Amino acid sequence: MKISASLYSYSKEKSLEELVRELDAHEIDMLHIDCADDESVFDDIKRIRKISSTPIDLHVISSEPEKYFSKIEELKIEYACLQYENMNRVPKLPQKRATQYGLAFASETATNAFKKAEDNYSFALMMATVPGQSGGTFNRINFQKIIDFKYRYPHTRIHVDGGINDSIAFILRLLGVHVIVSGSYLMNHTSLGAGVLSFHKTPNGNGVHYHISDFFIPAAHLPVVTESETSFKNILQQIEKYGQGFAMITDSRGKLTGVVTNADIRRGLLKHLDNLNEVSSENIINRNPVGISESATLADMLRLLNNLSFIVLFLPVVDAQKKLKGAVLLNNLTRV
Repeated sequence: MKISASLYSYSKEKSLEELVRELDAHEIDMLHIDCADDESVFDDIKRIRKISSTPIDLHVISSEPEKYFSKIEELKIEYACLQYENMNRVPKLPQKRATQYGLAFASETATNAFKKAEDNYSFALMMATVPGQSGGTFNRINFQKIIDFKYRYPHTRIHVDGGINDSIAFILRLLGVHVIVSGSYLMNHTSLGAGVLSFHKTPNGNGVHYHISDFFIPAAHLPVVTESETSFKNILQQIEKYGQGFAMITDSRGKLTGVVTNADIRRGLLKHLDNLNEVSSENIINRNPVGISESATLADMLRLLNNLSFIVLFLPVVDAQKKLKGAVLLNNLTRV
C-alpha cells in the first residue's frame, strides 16, 4: 500500500521545498495536493517539480475541472482525481493523456456512481471525511463501502483519504486498498519519519475502537460450502472459483463447522499417496479452525494472531451463535 502525503495539511513553519525534501528523504510514495478551484496550486507544483521527481497526486474539487486539463498535461501530473459531488457528472477525459485519472466520492455517495467512469478512469478515491478539509474523523462506514466497491469493480484501484491513522491504515491494508492519503496524522506527527513508518507497522495497542464487524468480508463474497455439498470435487471447485486458497464449511443452520485450505488438501493427499481414490472430503476438512467473533476488536485480533504458533491467511468471523458471517483476509498484508 502506497502513502500519499497531503502537503497542505502541514501546519509548522517550514517552506514547501523543505517539506518535500524531508518527505523524499523518507521515501514517500506520492505528494497529494488539493485544488479547491484554486489555480495557484499549479505554481506550487512547478516549485515541487524543480526539486523532486516524486509523483504528484492532485485532487481537483471543482464544478468545471476540464479547465485544468491543459495544466495537468503541461506539468505531466501523474495522478489527478476529480470530485464527483461538485460536478454531479462524469467528465470526458482528454483522449491523449499520460495522467491517470480518478473519481473521488464522499462517504454518502453510493458506489454505483462509478459505473459510468469504469472504462476510462483508473482509480476511485474514497473520501472518508469532508473533501478538502483537514483533521476530520474517519467515517467507518467507508470500510464496507470499500469492500462493496472492490467486488463491483475488481479491476479498479482504490485510494482512500481522510482521518487515517495507523490502526485505520492497517485495516485498509487488510482490505486491499492501493493508496492512502494522510494529512494531519502524518504532518503533525512527532516526526515525519515516525509517521511514515507507522503506516507500515502493525498498530500497537490502539485498535480498540474498531471491531471486526466494521471491516470483515461478508460471506457472500467468499467460498462457503454446506455440509451436504462437501464432496472433494465441490470443495476444490469452490476454492478455485474464488481464488482465495480456502473454503469454509457450514451446517444447515449456517454455523461454521470447519475450513479447508490448500495446506489441508496437501496433507490429505500425502496420507493417501498410494491410493488417491481413497481421499475423501473428511480427510481435508479442519474441524477446529481458528476464528474470531464479529464483536472482537482489532486489538483482540492482533493479540490472537501474535499468540498463534503458526501462520494463518484468513480468520473466519462468527456471531454469538457461531453462525458464519464472513472472514478477515490477511493475505493483503504481504503487498508492498
